[in-house]
Amino acid sequence: MKYCSTCGQPVEQRIPEGDNRHRYVCTSCDTIHYQNPRIVAGTVPVWEGRILLCRRAIEPRYGYWTLPAGFMENAETTIEAAERETREEALAEVKIEGLYSIIDVPHINQVHMFYRATLKDGQFGAGEESLESRLFDVDDIPWNEISFPTVKRTLELFLTDLAQESFGVHVSDIRRPMGRD
Repeated sequence: MKYCSTCGQPVEQRIPEGDNRHRYVCTSCDTIHYQNPRIVAGTVPVWEGRILLCRRAIEPRYGYWTLPAGFMENAETTIEAAERETREEALAEVKIEGLYSIIDVPHINQVHMFYRATLKDGQFGAGEESLESRLFDVDDIPWNEISFPTVKRTLELFLTDLAQESFGVHVSDIRRPMGRD
């Protein structure tokens, strides 16, 4: 950030009085510009025991498989964001069954939230951000082609819970390995 969105003057990074983190602060009007984590919301959509995955048509991870998910927009709830992303990426309508996983990814300033969901009518397709979408039996999930660690972890947790026929809410984090920039 170079300029204040309030008055257009230059900003500098400093720790404002009473704070404990560096923030962008306007040199003219003293507006503090907070930067907070972004929320990614999505679903684990299931139909007749199979899990719906989408092959990404965008970077990052073009061509890899993912659960339908994306960044939450202002003025929507996390459930609305998860439903919208499923509709946009997989052309599918879902019934949300409950919150399933919350995974903090602090090194990229994100929180990923996935909801268990059931396809309403078994219909799906490929939205603009997907090359294709497909229902996978649990034994056929393309593990070596999964897009992101949060998706892989959510799928692993889901399969464990499915085998135990008991679903909880899983909270964890994925941190960058030490020594990586």
